[in-house]
Amino acid sequence: MEMRHLVLLREIAVRGTLSAVAAATHRTPSALSQQLRTAERELGMALVEPVGRGLRLTAEGQLLADAADEVCQVHAEVQARLDASRGEPRGTVSIGTLPSGGQALLPPLVEALRGSAIELRLHDFDLAEADYAARTLDVDIVLAHSMSGDVPHGADRLTFRALAREPLDVALPATHPLAGRQELGPQDLVGTRWIGVPEGYPFDTVLLAIEAVTGRPLVRDQRLRDNALIRSLVGAGVGLALLPRFTTPADGPVVLRPLVGVPARRTFYALCRPDRHARFAVRTVVDELARIGASLS
Repeated sequence: MEMRHLVLLREIAVRGTLSAVAAATHRTPSALSQQLRTAERELGMALVEPVGRGLRLTAEGQLLADAADEVCQVHAEVQARLDASRGEPRGTVSIGTLPSGGQALLPPLVEALRGSAIELRLHDFDLAEADYAARTLDVDIVLAHSMSGDVPHGADRLTFRALAREPLDVALPATHPLAGRQELGPQDLVGTRWIGVPEGYPFDTVLLAIEAVTGRPLVRDQRLRDNALIRSLVGAGVGLALLPRFTTPADGPVVLRPLVGVPARRTFYALCRPDRHARFAVRTVVDELARIGASLS
């Protein structure tokens, strides 16, 4: 039983198809099929079976896929002890992050690790909340956010750690009639027009909560992802928006006001697969991110 075969089965279990695994790992489907056939021949059992035009894991294949994290974690823990014996964490740590979370957490992290033996590789992506957990296959640490403040969606088999809790404020033009209020509640926002986020993105749950309290719909004239773009459109008078407090400038044409009466706070999390978190360097980076997050909160 080779570790690379277990990792391949885990990839298939999480990504769903052989073509998705090939695209994510920069290999060809034919090369992966050959690796599967080799694994089946060595183990003497079928690990996948055809379904429609694709493949799915057999019961035996799923058992091995489920065991991959455990086996890889033991390997990583041995490597971690070896690294610790050398006196300091070292190696490359890859981080994938949502843009606003990275803006708040990564510059202090880079500064804190300057001169250390840890090299950071950074990637950014903006996803629906349900999609962050799967990205732990691609990087060592995923910086995700959740509006529930509970276990992040899909993270039940992952190692996760809360880093910071950030309020979401109402951004509005400085000339707006509501700009003179110190805080805003759901009833204050009846009849307002908004720049929202795509459906399924965490911030949309706040607007849905406002609608539930007031019984009145909020008009979303636009649905956008980029906070800097949204802020510029707020300043131009296109509509109100929910923007994160830590990284949104509140000056010039835009002001921020706290939202009360509905939950309006998100939690940043570090998500890792257990075998990746076992690495000494990865644990060190997560600890540093938690320290930075505590200072933000």
